[in-house]
Amino acid sequence: MDSLDLDGVKRLLTTAADRVIAHRDLLTKADQAIGDGDHGVAMERGFTAACQAIETKPAQTAGDVFKNAGQAILGQSGGASGAVFGTFFTGAAKPLSQPSLDAAGYAAALSAGLAAVQARGKAKPGDKTMVDALAAAVEAVHGVAGGDLRAVAAAAAQGARAGSEATKTMVARTGKAKTLGDRSLGHVDPGSITLALVLEGCFEALK
Repeated sequence: MDSLDLDGVKRLLTTAADRVIAHRDLLTKADQAIGDGDHGVAMERGFTAACQAIETKPAQTAGDVFKNAGQAILGQSGGASGAVFGTFFTGAAKPLSQPSLDAAGYAAALSAGLAAVQARGKAKPGDKTMVDALAAAVEAVHGVAGGDLRAVAAAAAQGARAGSEATKTMVARTGKAKTLGDRSLGHVDPGSITLALVLEGCFEALK
């Protein structure tokens, strides 16, 4: 697959949002282990709003679709997780100035999203956050040759899931889980699970 048109980009992000919403209880359980337990509900609220924005707000470029989704998440999720994921999508929007999305654009969007999240929250790989999943996705994409959008999305999804699973062996260095110290070991960061779900949803939409 070479590229998606604007309607395809909307389906891509709607499918990703639906995947997050469907896993609300999983996210809640993960957050109860090392957080305050509200991540699942916050993500359900934010990504439901994102779906509505994708469908109703005008968009001329792929970046507009990402930006509309991100602003909805920022406005409706609340808390740190809403800020992080809203920032990811609005950051990812910046390099997407065309009405279509190809493999290079997808990779650029992931890199821009990572840069935006790190600029806002200062988290880095190894801190046990969604950055661990996102950075792994970006790294995985760089190893894909050619311009097949589906192949890039597959690599990103696989990288994100591996990066998320790796947080189980990390001690939290930021956020509420930081106060747990070594007790955060053995638990997967809930934000990293959400990021993996997003990128798995994107790949699912391309199958």
